Amino acid sequence: MHQLTLAEIARGLADKKFSSEELTKVLLARIAQLDPQLNSFISLTEDLALTQAKAADARRANGESGALLGAPIAHKDLFCTQGIRTSCGSKMLDNFKAPYDATVVAKLAAAGAVTLGKTNMDEFAMGSANESSYYGAVKNPWSLEHVPGGSSGGSAAAVAARLLPAATGTDTGGSIRQPAALTNLTGLKPTYGRVSRWGMIAYASSLDQGGPMARTAEDCAILLQGMAGFDPNDSTSIDEPVPDYSASLNGSLQGLRIGVPKEYFSAGLDPRIAELIHNSVKALEKLGAVIKEISLPNMQHAIPAYYVIAPAEASSNLSRFDGVRFGYRCEDPKNLEDLYKRSRGEGFGPEVQRRIMVGAYALSAGYYDAYYLKAQKIRRLIKNDFMAAFNEVDIILGPTTPNPAWKLGAKNSDPVAAYLEDVYTITANLAGLPGLSMPAGFVDGLPVGVQLLAPYFQEGRLLNVAHQYQLNTDWHTRTPTGF
Repeated sequence: MHQLTLAEIARGLADKKFSSEELTKVLLARIAQLDPQLNSFISLTEDLALTQAKAADARRANGESGALLGAPIAHKDLFCTQGIRTSCGSKMLDNFKAPYDATVVAKLAAAGAVTLGKTNMDEFAMGSANESSYYGAVKNPWSLEHVPGGSSGGSAAAVAARLLPAATGTDTGGSIRQPAALTNLTGLKPTYGRVSRWGMIAYASSLDQGGPMARTAEDCAILLQGMAGFDPNDSTSIDEPVPDYSASLNGSLQGLRIGVPKEYFSAGLDPRIAELIHNSVKALEKLGAVIKEISLPNMQHAIPAYYVIAPAEASSNLSRFDGVRFGYRCEDPKNLEDLYKRSRGEGFGPEVQRRIMVGAYALSAGYYDAYYLKAQKIRRLIKNDFMAAFNEVDIILGPTTPNPAWKLGAKNSDPVAAYLEDVYTITANLAGLPGLSMPAGFVDGLPVGVQLLAPYFQEGRLLNVAHQYQLNTDWHTRTPTGF
């Protein structure tokens, strides 16, 4: 049963081939057996899962149906879940039990999804390798010596290892798409505002977006259907109708205009990945797509702009963790200043501290105009580049990452080298565009992803292209040895 996709599980439950309770027990046993070598979960919620599974079976027995009714999933551990630890991968929130459900959690629970647990992540979603977690690094099931990508690395590793069919993730600069690429999954970052951020612990508020991670585009369509929609609790949520994502999967690609930016194929891209991307282009051409070279001239400025804006917003968002109201508090503080300093110094890890310091510096008097304001202007230029490109093409295609997964610890001494791994993904966050990564092949036995970007609220088009590609390739069906 662990090899079934979300869509296959929905059909199996509808046909009464197995119950949600039976499936949940199988997957919980599999997690207990295999996760110690991956470290993909922070918390397991066995009691909640079995209660939800029994309730889903009862709802089906009463005539209810739905693709997510009884389907097992897990949540990245920054989605608040009532009465359950929501740690954000940090010592700061190690003892925090959320008093309410995030909107995404509540929506998926209402649809009948079964929560198996909370997945490991880079601390406060800051990282590209899932090595900054207070609970230890997550291992890539394709090679336990390599990183799974981050910050949604726990969700990625768990789904790739067939511990469960799908999971939620969040994407601030590529944190759904990059780990999806490094673990052979399909991962989708929706348009900014498409999925509610209420109850999703913030890293950078103008960039964060929740989305689905699964093995296929079909499964991502099912999970996104349950997550998307307007939320009055979230001031950045956009009141836009949610289409039936599954209904658009089978549309023809005949005449679809795909743009390939020339800037993507620079010296920083592994030539073996470049070859796989070109193979993907040829496969889509055979399906009727029309390929056109385009330019995104301001892409070179994306990383410096992002690493000013994101840390600046993080320094503001994380100021609430002060040792007073909730979260970690140091032992025996001498006075209020000591309480603040030691609680934050002991509660936050090195990567979070680094980004808070960078952000506080960029926002400080005398530097705001030189750094933060200039970065926001570059952000507008990047958005304008995309708007011009989408006047010529329907979809933009390129690599998701410049390299395959690297070895654990290989970039710990050089944070900038890790930041450069986000070069292809962060532009979508800066512009607020939807982006998807799908499996495109292997380099040295490690998975590689191809990225698709689309205009605002065109998630259905991304899923359609990915689904048609997956009907004609088998990369997404490959399973890591031992899992």
